[in-house]
Amino acid sequence: ESFSDTSETPVTPAGRLFLQETLNHVINCAIIGEFPLASVDSIKAEIANSVILKNPRFCSLMVRDSSGRENWIRTRPDIDRHVVVRRGLLSEDSSLSDDDVVNDYVAGLTYGSPLPADKPLWEVHVLVEYRAVVFRLHHALGDGVSLMSVLLSCCRRMDDPAKAPEIGGGSLRREGWSFWVWVKVAWFSFVYGLELALRAMWRRDETTALSGGAGVEQWPRRVATARFRLEDMKIVKKAVPGATINDVLFGVLSIGFSRYLSIRSPKALDNGVGITGMAMVNLRQQYEYKVMLSIYLSIFLFIILDRVGIRMGNKFGMILLPNRPLDAVKRAKEMIDKKKLSLEAVFSYKLLHFITETLGPKVAGILNYRVFCNTTFTISNIVGPKEKISLAGNPLKSIRVTSSSLPHVRTYAF
Repeated sequence: ESFSDTSETPVTPAGRLFLQETLNHVINCAIIGEFPLASVDSIKAEIANSVILKNPRFCSLMVRDSSGRENWIRTRPDIDRHVVVRRGLLSEDSSLSDDDVVNDYVAGLTYGSPLPADKPLWEVHVLVEYRAVVFRLHHALGDGVSLMSVLLSCCRRMDDPAKAPEIGGGSLRREGWSFWVWVKVAWFSFVYGLELALRAMWRRDETTALSGGAGVEQWPRRVATARFRLEDMKIVKKAVPGATINDVLFGVLSIGFSRYLSIRSPKALDNGVGITGMAMVNLRQQYEYKVMLSIYLSIFLFIILDRVGIRMGNKFGMILLPNRPLDAVKRAKEMIDKKKLSLEAVFSYKLLHFITETLGPKVAGILNYRVFCNTTFTISNIVGPKEKISLAGNPLKSIRVTSSSLPHVRTYAF
């Protein structure tokens, strides 16, 4: 497919959803290097020569036809318009660390900084003084898994630069389930699917100090990072039979919510109030995630995989995470285990797809927006590389992700 090809490709239903005014969603991912960045020209050359630019979605404008239908149309990206270079200090406050300055910069991008529609919906911000590069990707192009695959396709393993990074994690194994397990799957899917539908209509969390107000998605944001020792989390994990690191993370959040509410809303704890989170769930099989990385090694392979249903884009669902703050890891594990058995995430994905196709993206966007408004926080957890990696020869110290336009006061990305 060449840049001269002016044929239009329809935006997927999930992509159309994220182009609605109520959910004009941009993913912001900051990667921090250990050493000073190479020259800006070399970074531009790295991006310009990257096979990522052979991905049609990164080389397409989003246009609307006379009927209002969103489509992609090929164009030749101008690398100078996509790479934003910030030189010098970004803050005069000497008490702020480099990480704090980068966090503040990313926070400023999460509101009042939409991606221009006259170019493909992505940008790269180079913060020269802070050894940081910020990737901005509109959610219509793809989800967090797509973004991670884009990043890792540019990276190499530190222990073997000839190899691409390997992805950790795996998918839920369902072979060998008994009849009663399938009964549980059916029951939990019905209960949690009904709960999700009610959230789109009238059921909502009680108001607490964690709740936002009208138009919270337009409020100024603050990005903060917290570091946990993996060894400590593994100790907690071992103390709860069958627990995972995700269970421990959710337990940590639960305890944090409890302490926060005990100070800001003590009556809420006395009344046993419950708060609900939205967890973004990856619906891709593990092999599909790995294959996505190789997509960027061959445009021919990308076209073939697209035809058989493995493609760049949005493929995730949502589950509700009721969180009673006095509970910790054991309750978190019990609840999440039930969620894993249900098809709630698949149900949400299929339902939004169906509503978008039949009633239009505006109706789907309103319903999706109501689900977020009727809950309290968002959790997104993207599996990263197993090994230490580098970008353009510079070892990476950290990767942090946040997003814009979610009607929640708090969003958490692990």
